[in-house]
Amino acid sequence: MCGIVGYIGKRQAAPVLLDGLRRLEYRGYDSSGMSVIGGIISMNFAQCGKLPNEIGDNLKMETVKATGKVAMLEAKIGNMNISSTIGIAHTRWATHGKPCDENSHPHTDCTGNISVVHNGIIENYQELKKQLIKKGHKFSSETDSEVVAHLIEEFSKKHDFRSAVLNSLKLIRGTYGLAILNRDYPDQMIVARLGSPLILGVGKDEFVVASDASAIVQYMKKVVYLEDGEVAIITSDGYDVVNIKNKQIEKKINLLDWDIEQAQKNGFLHFMLKEAFEQPESVKNAMRGRFSKTHGLARLGGLRYVEKKLKNINRIIIVSCGTSYYAGLIGEYLIEEYAGISVEVEYASEFRYRKPILDKRTAVIAISQSGETADTLAAIREAKLKGALTLGIINTVGSTIARETDAGVYNHAGPEMGVASTKAFTSQLTILTLLAVFLGRQRDMSLVTGQRIIKELEKIPAQIETILKQNREIKKIATKYKS
Repeated sequence: MCGIVGYIGKRQAAPVLLDGLRRLEYRGYDSSGMSVIGGIISMNFAQCGKLPNEIGDNLKMETVKATGKVAMLEAKIGNMNISSTIGIAHTRWATHGKPCDENSHPHTDCTGNISVVHNGIIENYQELKKQLIKKGHKFSSETDSEVVAHLIEEFSKKHDFRSAVLNSLKLIRGTYGLAILNRDYPDQMIVARLGSPLILGVGKDEFVVASDASAIVQYMKKVVYLEDGEVAIITSDGYDVVNIKNKQIEKKINLLDWDIEQAQKNGFLHFMLKEAFEQPESVKNAMRGRFSKTHGLARLGGLRYVEKKLKNINRIIIVSCGTSYYAGLIGEYLIEEYAGISVEVEYASEFRYRKPILDKRTAVIAISQSGETADTLAAIREAKLKGALTLGIINTVGSTIARETDAGVYNHAGPEMGVASTKAFTSQLTILTLLAVFLGRQRDMSLVTGQRIIKELEKIPAQIETILKQNREIKKIATKYKS
């Protein structure tokens, strides 16, 4: 779970990249780095008012890395006069190789002209690395990711940048979100996705690429969600999206439904505390307009197209990971007790490797805050393949799981940066309670029971506020017993 950000346009790239890394730091904080084409220029040259793309031979790839938090990278860059309008950056959660400058992204090829940032795992990297070493390539890190830069370098001997990237991707087994620069193509960035999220922010003559919308929303609201197997070739004038066979793909432009203020700390010490205090509002948002007290009904608009199918299901499997799994366990109790439907809750990471018995009377519900959880997405794809109805309880609008399920319900909790979930978890429980009422009233649940559950659910935001008002007392208890 690392963070990628890339920029191409008319602004100076470095400040945009650093800002994006700060917003993505919750995704990885072992090390960070950036590459720009243009590079470091002397004060005298800067005073002439020229940019590197006017320099000709002085144009180069400049890569800066730092171990530790993004502030360490920022300190390194602070004394440099970096001028460039195109760049890529990365904040890392170490997998292959210890946290150190050598293992930090971006990774470059032997010439230093090709630079790559990568999220995911390249399963066959050792095999590819051996082949490349035999051809004379020299590696400088312990990572799987560096292989990509050298593969592109090898194919670049006979192909243009786009073809070199596409040919390289055909050899890779595993998952990736990639952003790639080539010094010989100074007005072009190529990004690719397979199993690791990437979003393209679309502005006027500028584009921001990121693994999370929080790095984009300050600059633009229009976004394109890349699907698995898609590659975007981006210049400051526009972009093309193709598949791995270089076939053109038409993409829909979506609008982000939250703003930058929602992704800031707003005076709180850290995001987890801020998000804990947002729970009264996030629980209200999860139930807003979704019930009728008079009729004891839950109204889940995202399920209206599958309402008839839901009347006929006799079994539910909830698939999820981490905190969402615990929400699912509570959902199991709610749905079995109030709707009388058999429910199983499974770790998505296990479900995908089983041979589950599924049919048209089974509904598989994916719960995911990000909507990009790889194991949960794989479980949904397996369920669809076997003919089950697939539903999502997802916080992130437009995410992959939200797009691939048959129907679903959004949390509307806003962005959650804290790794330990607070508001997303309680909003998931709110939706699961409404779902229990929705399914129960389709069956044997009485009007009185439906009214009673909704009445109690309405009280919860105020009850959470009462708890949060005891913040100072709770902190004293936590300080006393934390060890």
